[in-house]
Amino acid sequence: MISKQKHTAQSNLFNGLAELLDQKHPLFLLTNFINWSIFEVNFSQHYSEKMGTPAKPIRLMVALLILKYVRNLSDEI
Repeated sequence: MISKQKHTAQSNLFNGLAELLDQKHPLFLLTNFINWSIFEVNFSQHYSEKMGTPAKPIRLMVALLILKYVRNLSDEI
């Protein structure tokens, strides 16, 4: 099930997070070059809005896969 955006008062907690990170780091710069809406549009058709538990955000899942590939990480033990 595709998750819905949550807008709460606590969502402002991380507004200044970008200022705390190294904005010259290659991974930080990469996030500005990726058109995340393309992934949202293409992958949302594989999610149901009525069945199942809410999924993690598509951007998070794609970002984790990119990080896994860039860092040559494996999910095997």
